[in-house]
Amino acid sequence: MNVIRASQLTVDDAWLVEWSRFAAGLRFEDIPAAVVAHARLVLLDTIGAIAAGAQEPEMVALTRRMADLHGTGGMTTAVIGGRARLALPVAAFLNGTAGTMLELDEGNQYCRGHPAIHVVPAALAEADRRGASGRALIRALALGYEIGARIGIASTLRVTMHPHGTWGTVGAAVAAAALAGADAGTMRETINVASTLGLATSRRTMLQGGTVRNTYAGASNQLGLVAVELVDSGFVGEPDGVATVFGTVSADDFRPDEMTRELGSRWEIARNYFKRHAACRYTHGALDALGAILAETGPVAPGDVAALEVDTYVWAAQLDDPSPRNMLAAKFSLPFALATLIVTGSTGVASFREPARVDAVTRALAARVTVREDPAHTAALPGLRPARVTLALRDGQRVQREVTTNRGDTETPYPPQEVVAKFSVLAAPAWGADGAAAIRQAVETIDTAPDVRAFVASLEG
Repeated sequence: MNVIRASQLTVDDAWLVEWSRFAAGLRFEDIPAAVVAHARLVLLDTIGAIAAGAQEPEMVALTRRMADLHGTGGMTTAVIGGRARLALPVAAFLNGTAGTMLELDEGNQYCRGHPAIHVVPAALAEADRRGASGRALIRALALGYEIGARIGIASTLRVTMHPHGTWGTVGAAVAAAALAGADAGTMRETINVASTLGLATSRRTMLQGGTVRNTYAGASNQLGLVAVELVDSGFVGEPDGVATVFGTVSADDFRPDEMTRELGSRWEIARNYFKRHAACRYTHGALDALGAILAETGPVAPGDVAALEVDTYVWAAQLDDPSPRNMLAAKFSLPFALATLIVTGSTGVASFREPARVDAVTRALAARVTVREDPAHTAALPGLRPARVTLALRDGQRVQREVTTNRGDTETPYPPQEVVAKFSVLAAPAWGADGAAAIRQAVETIDTAPDVRAFVASLEG
């Protein structure tokens, strides 16, 4: 995969030269064993989130429509949990979209986004196309995750933008290019081309229940695959598209030093977080604090609650709508999330669906929740995600708990067996208990597979 490039070193893109050489030269054996093990867990968790999301009515309808529109011929790959094979970019789009439907995909607190769901669908599609080994798949996943996360760390998106569909496009492209055997020059050109293919996303979609937001990660996977084909066809980008887009367009504070700081020794995929609450991560600190309160008091009758008060950081404080209009909006509502935890005793998928979302008792309780920003909590970002919850009962009792970070973060990680248990629950509707167990076992030994095509085929459902 060698191409002649028109773009030359006309800007100070030393970071990009170093990064491209690192990506092209990285061997699977260079990745620490602990990072490989964590990457396998990220792969498993992401596949589970995709399979569960694929069962949603919107995804079933969209998969059927995309099959009718694009057909099932040509070079195809699995629609995970969708019982179909479609053209690579189409399947990658559907898988990326499905993986965000339930708000259960992993993320990275330092880049303020969700790298894996932007990389895994593209990596699986490209690995399937090329009959790549499991080691090649893990290497590509680690590299795609790394560059996407580092762009998020090196820049701060405009406050009006949603992070999905932005730097994740570069991550998808790097993963696919790695599987295609890109040399340093080709990798550099791929990064430049992919950098300008991101979306102009709206943050308000997540706050107002605009489910089009779920397609942003899907678009990144699709466009990442397209970027590789563009470069291989002779298309070129500007000399440092990342610096332009994330230094002047989507953001204005790109810090290139962050792209190579501890490169090869600090792996972002190993600094990720996993989610058990089926809601926006900004709600998790408050949910953990309320969980601690309920562990002490026992179940509390909704009618006995006079008020719930939440003091938290700025991004979480924005999630203050007590009357979400659909499931997505409910997942981005602190008042509803706390109320449904008290009423249903859970923060699983069902607790944010109808009829839970329209339950009169839950909505009445959500209206008694007050959410405030605490500047001290905001100052703790991005390393910590503090929240303080005060439960006021009608008998005058007040119980307060505060957490500094979410369960599942790098500071308080879930044990691997809990992530595996989450996968088993999410995957069972798509594949049954035995099928889910077989996929789990295949992922646990994926780096021993000489060819992943049979594995990917098994993901169809």
